[in-house]
Amino acid sequence: MSQQESDPNGQTYRIGAVSRLTGIPPDTLRVWERRYHVVEPIRTASRTRLYAPEDVGRLSLIKQLVDRGDAISSVAGLSLEQLQDRVRASALPAQERMPDRPCRVVVLGSALAERMRQEAGELQGIELVGTFADRDRFVAEAPALRADVAILDYPTIHADQVREIARLTVDAGASRALVIYRFAAAPAIERLGARRVAARRGPVDAQELRRWCLHAAAEAPAPSDVEIGVDLSQPIPRRRFSEAALARIATVSTTVRCECPHHLVDLIAGLSAFEAYSEECEIRNQEDAALHAFLHRATAQARALMEVALARVIEVEGLGADGSLSAD
Repeated sequence: MSQQESDPNGQTYRIGAVSRLTGIPPDTLRVWERRYHVVEPIRTASRTRLYAPEDVGRLSLIKQLVDRGDAISSVAGLSLEQLQDRVRASALPAQERMPDRPCRVVVLGSALAERMRQEAGELQGIELVGTFADRDRFVAEAPALRADVAILDYPTIHADQVREIARLTVDAGASRALVIYRFAAAPAIERLGARRVAARRGPVDAQELRRWCLHAAAEAPAPSDVEIGVDLSQPIPRRRFSEAALARIATVSTTVRCECPHHLVDLIAGLSAFEAYSEECEIRNQEDAALHAFLHRATAQARALMEVALARVIEVEGLGADGSLSAD
């Protein structure tokens, strides 16, 4: 991308926003650009720096490596894929240890799933819990499988598919997602990296796939865990309750002598609405895009926490997930 071209999707970040998202001080970022050409920001007519989402993803990886001891000169020229590999490698323990339980993997793509079944002998520690050829079925059924890792098989990836892929990784209900592709435009892969979606050019051998899955599952929280704080590297938590289910729960009389279930429904509904609003602002408001990206993820995590609380109330009260009374 030349300095005078604009981002085709219109989303850019000023240097202050990039600094907040990556943890790199603005002065350091300017030095890295001048001396090592880590990224090439867009320049406006007034010479203001504007960074694309893929620039933010690349800089975040470089910051992680520098914090772990790599010299900026040794990582500045690496491709996005090389940076991702190096970050993963630097986080791996010296000796591989088998997990306490198998890594549960769900796959979208029948050809990849069949290959994994054929190579099952080389995938120790991996349990293939679901395979799907149809995306609608994947979205509807994959979350119930409680997979640790979702693997999406995409023969080709174009820039206009990035949002679709990112949404599928959320819909899968898994803690980590990997896209395996054959051909892709470099900007599309960089945008996936900026959204914390891993991508690998296929074919990927069984041992590499196994290592990635085990490492991804080991570093991810269990699906039922609730983390304190806002982690920008985590996927957006999938909603547990639809609007219709919340409405039904709000109308059911409970045995608890308080209005807590109704208050929880109100909180979740309000957080869901603000979550959608902040996501739209993240896309439309270029001036404060970084702030709204943070608000979107913070609200989603707060909503997920309140959904855990509501699920507990439903369990105690003997309600169905849709708000109906369960039989004794």
